[in-house]
Amino acid sequence: MPFWSKTKAKEKDPVCGMEVDSKNAAATQEHQGKTYYFCSPSCKASFVKEPAKYVKGPPAAGGGMGGGHH
Repeated sequence: MPFWSKTKAKEKDPVCGMEVDSKNAAATQEHQGKTYYFCSPSCKASFVKEPAKYVKGPPAAGGGMGGGHH
């Protein structure tokens, strides 16, 4: 592994999963106090349209398993 590879800040595009250099990202977006980095403006547009689809939050209360009416 080249010595310089550890000096670049890498982030993961939440839409496509591509690794993005945070200093040279094609686009960025703040959401709930966190900055997200994107490989392209189209990935950012998808994120802005439906951020909940791409942001992994804490599990919902109850875990979403069982508890339903039969």
